[in-house]
Amino acid sequence: MLAVGTAVEGSAGYVAMEQVNGTLNGRTGTFALQHSGTMTRGTPQLTVTVVPDSGTGELEGLSGQMSIVIADGKHSYEFEYKIAAEVP
Repeated sequence: MLAVGTAVEGSAGYVAMEQVNGTLNGRTGTFALQHSGTMTRGTPQLTVTVVPDSGTGELEGLSGQMSIVIADGKHSYEFEYKIAAEVP
């Protein structure tokens, strides 16, 4: 992860790469996530995307995006994804 803060309070940015290894809806494999986030004077913007063609095993063909939801001080994740039936 790389992060940069600015002289303006509440403004910053970060990028990160993450390798995920596990089971998704009964399918086992790995995939990579790419994070890109900014904070503009306290207003956050975040994109977490599955790196194209990074899925392995039963997760081959995985694509999608993840969002982090903050409610009542707790973090949770929403992952919208699809797995292509055939990969070229």
